[in-house]
Amino acid sequence: MKRNRNWMKLGALVALAAVLVVGFTSMVDLTGDSVAQAVTPSPFVASQPQQRPVIPEARPLADLGNAFTAVAEAARPAVVFIEVQKVDDRYHSEQQVPSPLERLFPQQREPQVQQGTGSGFVISSDGYILTNNHVVGGADQVDVRLPDNRKFEAEIVGGDPLTDVAVIKIDATGLATIPLGDSDSISVGQWVLAIGNPLGDAFTFTVTAGIVSARGRLLRGLQSSNWGIQDFIQTDAAINRGNSGGPLVNIRGEAVGINSAIASETGFYSGYGFAIPINLAQQVADQLISEGRVRRAALGVSINAVDQETADYVGLQEIRGVVVVSFPDDDSPAKRAGLKEGDVIVEVAGQQVEYGAQLQTLVGFRRPGETIDVSVMRRGGERHTYSVRLQEANTEEQETIASRPPDDVEEGGTLEARLGISVEEFTADDANRMRLRNSQVEYGLMVTDVDRNGPAWRKVIAGYGGRAFDVITHVDDTEVRTKEDLASALDAVEPGAVVSLRIATINGQTPVPTRFAFVRTTGSTR
Repeated sequence: MKRNRNWMKLGALVALAAVLVVGFTSMVDLTGDSVAQAVTPSPFVASQPQQRPVIPEARPLADLGNAFTAVAEAARPAVVFIEVQKVDDRYHSEQQVPSPLERLFPQQREPQVQQGTGSGFVISSDGYILTNNHVVGGADQVDVRLPDNRKFEAEIVGGDPLTDVAVIKIDATGLATIPLGDSDSISVGQWVLAIGNPLGDAFTFTVTAGIVSARGRLLRGLQSSNWGIQDFIQTDAAINRGNSGGPLVNIRGEAVGINSAIASETGFYSGYGFAIPINLAQQVADQLISEGRVRRAALGVSINAVDQETADYVGLQEIRGVVVVSFPDDDSPAKRAGLKEGDVIVEVAGQQVEYGAQLQTLVGFRRPGETIDVSVMRRGGERHTYSVRLQEANTEEQETIASRPPDDVEEGGTLEARLGISVEEFTADDANRMRLRNSQVEYGLMVTDVDRNGPAWRKVIAGYGGRAFDVITHVDDTEVRTKEDLASALDAVEPGAVVSLRIATINGQTPVPTRFAFVRTTGSTR
C-alpha cells in the first residue's frame, strides 16, 4: 500500500511539472514562431519560405519588360499634353437679315472656339518642344501641360506643313528632355514605344509597344504636295488621335520619330501607325528655331523609282537608287553639272541612295548654294560623279496645298460648322468588333467632338475616350454613312433651319434604342 501511495505521489509531481512546462513555454516564445505560425499549416502551403520560381528561358522576357519600364519612366518627364484653341468667326460675319425680335433686342454673337488636343516632347531644357504642325498650326492659343501638372501658354516658334513638323516654346528652364536618336540606323523588327496622349485628357501619358514594321513609307492619302514627306516610319505600336506629336522611342530611350498619322477607315488604331523620322524632324526644327522658316534645296530633277529593267540597263547588281526622268528647265543645276535623262543616281554626298524619299531628305535640307557630289550610273555600267550647286526650291504654292490637314491625320478639333460637331465614319466592322447586339447600329457617323458654342451642344454625345457616344444614321429622312453624305444632306437645308438627327447611342457595349435630336443649323459653309 505504502509503495502504491509513493508511485501516486511521483505521478502527480510529473503531471504538475508537465503543466508548468507547458505554461512557461506559452509565455516564452522558445521557437521564435508567431502565434499565426503555431496554427497547423495547410498541406498545400510549403513549410519553407516561398521563393519566386526560376525559369531561365523566361529571363530575356523579364529583362525586356524591365527595359520597357525603364524607358517609359525616363521619357515620362519630357512628354507634354497640348491643348489648342482656334477662333473661327467666318460664320458669324456673314450678312444675314435679322428677325424682327433680333431688331428689337440685338445680340452680340460670339465667334466659335474650336478646341483640340495633341502631344509633344521637350528637346531642350529651356523649353523648346517638338510636335506636329497639324496639331498647332493656325492656333490662336496653345497651352502645354507638363507631367507634373504645371501649365504654360506656349509660343509657336514655327511650323512646316510639308513635313508636318512644328516647334513651340514655353517659358521654363531646367526641363527634362528626351535625347534624339538616329532614325537612319533603325531596322525593321526593332522594338519601339509610342508615347503620348491619345483620345484626350482621360488617357494622358499612354505608352504602347510594338516594332518598326517598315521604313520609307509613302502614304498616298497624305501626299498632298511634291515636297511632302514620303519617308514615314511604320509601326504596329498603337497610335490614336491625340498621339500626334508624341515621340516614337527606341529601347535606348531615344526619340527616333514623331508620331504623326494612322491608316484607318474609322480614325482609330487598326494595326498601322506612322512616324516622321527624327533626323528629318531635327533638320526642320533647327531651321525653324534659327530662321523661323524652312528653306529647301533642290537638284532640279524629276525622278522615278528604279525597277529591274532600269537596274539591268545601267549595270546595277541590285535594284536601288532613283532614275532621272527629266529636268524642269535648262537652268536646272543638275543638268548644268552634266547629269542626263536616264541616269540613275546612286550616291549623294558620299551616302548611298536607296530610294526617292531618302534622296529628297539628303538634298532637301541642305543649304541652297551648297555644292555636293552626285554619282550616277549610265548604260553599260558607266559611273560618273558630278559636283552640283544646289538651288533653292520654290515651295510656297506647295505649302499652301499641304496646309490642309489630310483626312487620316488627327486634326486638332476641326468641326462641321453648321452643326458644331466632328464626326468619323462608323461601319458594320466597327459594330462587330464592339460586339454590338443591335442590327440598327451598322453604319453612320460617330460623333467625336461637340463645340461648346455650337448648336448641337448638350444634344449629342461625343465619343473618343468616353463610355458613351452617338452615331448619327439619318439627317431628316436622308441616310448618312459618310462625311460626304452629311455635307450633301446639310446643303439641302436653309441656314437657320432645324434638322432632325436620328441617333443610336452606344453606352459601353450596350446600344440604346434610337432617339432623335433636333438641331438648328448655323450658316452655310459654301
